[in-house]
Amino acid sequence: MSKNAIILGATSGIGRELARLLINDGYQVLITGRRLDKLEEIQITNPKKYAIRQQDITDIEDCGKFFDEIPSFFNKIDLIVVNSGVGGANYKLTWKEDLPIIKTNVLGNTRMFQLAYNYFKVQGYGQLVGITSVASIRGNRHVPAYFASKAFQASYLESLWMKAKRSKKDITITNILPGFVETKMATGNTFWKAPLDKATKQIFNAIKRKKKKAYITKRWRFVALLLKIAPANWVNKYF
Repeated sequence: MSKNAIILGATSGIGRELARLLINDGYQVLITGRRLDKLEEIQITNPKKYAIRQQDITDIEDCGKFFDEIPSFFNKIDLIVVNSGVGGANYKLTWKEDLPIIKTNVLGNTRMFQLAYNYFKVQGYGQLVGITSVASIRGNRHVPAYFASKAFQASYLESLWMKAKRSKKDITITNILPGFVETKMATGNTFWKAPLDKATKQIFNAIKRKKKKAYITKRWRFVALLLKIAPANWVNKYF
């Protein structure tokens, strides 16, 4: 029996590549994003396997409508991946720069996490995957809202994991923590930037193994360990 997946934020980068891997693994995949033309561009490559729905997760009311529409696409959902996210430096600490990050990464993602968990609770099973970041571990003087938003996401997912473990439902919560990946969000000559295909394959494998947490690529777990134990003054100087 074929499995069904939803990827929120799949018009490019990790979301788009992950959708392709899931299709190759036998999934039917519903992909969403703000850019309808990009969704249609992906769908035409395999119309029988892709379903599309234009969506902006900062539209909180539409998030609820989207979940109400799921039965028109699939009769069950095995996997939901929340991949929508934005980021960027805010050197002058202006509200204009922080607000889009908070709307997408905090408000929009939280609403989707909540809706997905409650959907699986009613269904009785399912896997929710959040794409957070190694940035969730500590703060950063240049990108405060992004780092803080990823910490919020990671904490919320861990709370859902705790809730799922205490429930009698077969619900899996997976937190994916990428380092730098070759996407539009990672600009310049950044440290240990991974090719998109390599990073996404590791994400796919972590999902298949139903891991609670996975650093992408794997060597970022050592950076994560260092960041967790390093003194604040050292982190401030080098990061």
